[in-house]
Amino acid sequence: MDARAAAATITQHTSEALGRGGLDVVVDEVTVQEAGRRRLVRVFLARDLSSLPADDLTSPVEPLSLDEVSEATRLVSAAVDGCDIMGERPYTLEVSSTGIDRALTRPEHFRRNVGRLLKVVRTDGTSTTSRLTSAGPEQLQLEDLDHPLPLSEVTRAQVQVEFTRTDAKDA
Repeated sequence: MDARAAAATITQHTSEALGRGGLDVVVDEVTVQEAGRRRLVRVFLARDLSSLPADDLTSPVEPLSLDEVSEATRLVSAAVDGCDIMGERPYTLEVSSTGIDRALTRPEHFRRNVGRLLKVVRTDGTSTTSRLTSAGPEQLQLEDLDHPLPLSEVTRAQVQVEFTRTDAKDA
């Protein structure tokens, strides 16, 4: 079985296992790579957005906790072992939440990052760094823009690291 088909099968089995586990976590992406005699299976997790009201485009979404990732890792490992997709060949399993260095490419990526500082590159080549205040299925709103930005006009977007935030409530 090729890597793409293996990743699809693993996605299906791990998604089912996480759903039964009662966690507020979903599989965001699965990759399977050859790594010498072993295979490397990476499962990226994200907060489930299905419990948010459809019209709520502005409330912040809590990042996954270490406890949630730990519990999800246990469920994912059992699901991968149980589906026998990897066969007898050894593999290494890595389970983690998506990092801030990952490009935002889908509407749900943006929705999970409302309230964060983003660097956004547009199709016309211009870029801006601004706080994401709202994210819907087709457009997003940045703090420094007076109009919504269609996702179709976003070439690349990435969360920016902030060590101090002047308007943070915990300051």
